[in-house]
Amino acid sequence: MKDSTYPSLLLENAVNQFARLPGIGRKTAFRLALYVLESDRQFAEDFANAVLTLKNEVKRCRCCKNISDTDLCQICSNPKRDSSIVCVVESVRELMLIENTASFNGLYHVLGGVISPMDGIGPGDLEISSLVQRVEEGGIKEVVFALSTTTEGNTTAYYIARKLAHTGVLLSAVAQGVAVGDELQYADELTLGRSIENRVPYRL
Repeated sequence: MKDSTYPSLLLENAVNQFARLPGIGRKTAFRLALYVLESDRQFAEDFANAVLTLKNEVKRCRCCKNISDTDLCQICSNPKRDSSIVCVVESVRELMLIENTASFNGLYHVLGGVISPMDGIGPGDLEISSLVQRVEEGGIKEVVFALSTTTEGNTTAYYIARKLAHTGVLLSAVAQGVAVGDELQYADELTLGRSIENRVPYRL
């Protein structure tokens, strides 16, 4: 059996777990594990409890599927938001990016991904039916597509547009401030904000 390159198997296990996080290489994982090890016990307990609490207690908003501590997220429960406009995003990451632009005052709908046959993700794996139901229940006048301009993003927008065609709701999409093929998460706030403000009609 190959000897461990670490002085402790417990340390190596911690490094392995940190390295599973996106964007964390083994060198960074080692530094993080060592930091936790050398910190006081209270920090380690607080850190572990925060992770467990995050996993066990954070909910999805019953309306828009945003992350929330309660059944209804802060955005959906805010009476100052314009509930007649719903912005469709791929994930909470994009939702937060748009919120940071302060250019949108409507509500959101988080799909949880995009249609991607290559990855085995179909319409049934996303929060599309719940979006259609929201629109069918009435009160929503406009649905804004803020999806990445990749093939998958465009396919998803088209599929949803077809599903909403019978409702007569206005469909729009963020202006092409984001280059074709780019993912929305990499757009800067100024460009993204202007794209939302200057959104254009979406046509099938």
